[in-house]
Amino acid sequence: MNTQARQLLTAVRDGEISVDDALLRLKTEPFEDIGFAKVDTHRGLRQGAHEVIYGEGKTVAQIIGIMDTMREKGLKHILVTRLDSDKAKDVADKHDISYDPVSRIGILGEDPPADGLGKVLVATAGTSDMPVAEEAALTAGFYGNEVLRLYDVGVSGIHRLLSYKDEIMSASVIVVCAGMEGALAGVIGGLADCPVIAVPTSVGYGASFGGLAALLSMLNSCAGGISVVNIDNGFGAGYLASMINHMA
Repeated sequence: MNTQARQLLTAVRDGEISVDDALLRLKTEPFEDIGFAKVDTHRGLRQGAHEVIYGEGKTVAQIIGIMDTMREKGLKHILVTRLDSDKAKDVADKHDISYDPVSRIGILGEDPPADGLGKVLVATAGTSDMPVAEEAALTAGFYGNEVLRLYDVGVSGIHRLLSYKDEIMSASVIVVCAGMEGALAGVIGGLADCPVIAVPTSVGYGASFGGLAALLSMLNSCAGGISVVNIDNGFGAGYLASMINHMA
């Protein structure tokens, strides 16, 4: 995923930039202090993926200010998560973002061509899990992955899931979003031969405790190869799936 670092090193190799200039760039661009935020302009070199803007709790002016700084540093592809629709309209007046109201994600620029090892499959137990699942799916797409969606295949009608065994068996990484008791992650983990990332969602009745029951169920799954992210953390699951799908 570390394309920025690779581009810089390639430019040094090809004589397009001197070693000293490249070293100076590495030293002088750790972050940009804009008062209310310190924009991590070095993250692309360090981790291979640029900083993502978490929109919840930020004002429109703050979101725009961070985007302005990122664009000044040459970034043309920016991801904003947890962005409500009213803020999205105001941000779009300044930056031409596309907005998905289901996942509450705003994206500036076009997603790169899919260049992962295989396909990322995003599955949900129910339709109510779709906001978290779409956050995962759009995040994975943002980072250059081919994404397949398999929604509403929970264990209350297990035959629905078993109708898609080919898709499950052919995926490189699977993200499973489920609330209630969170059983779907363990079922898919018992079928798949690839890493499974379980995302507990806050969907469910009182004793689900806002996703805690699903979280504990997923953590205690007897199926191997399952990792678990935080409740409703679709972004984290999509990001991790992309990292796995890009490992050489």
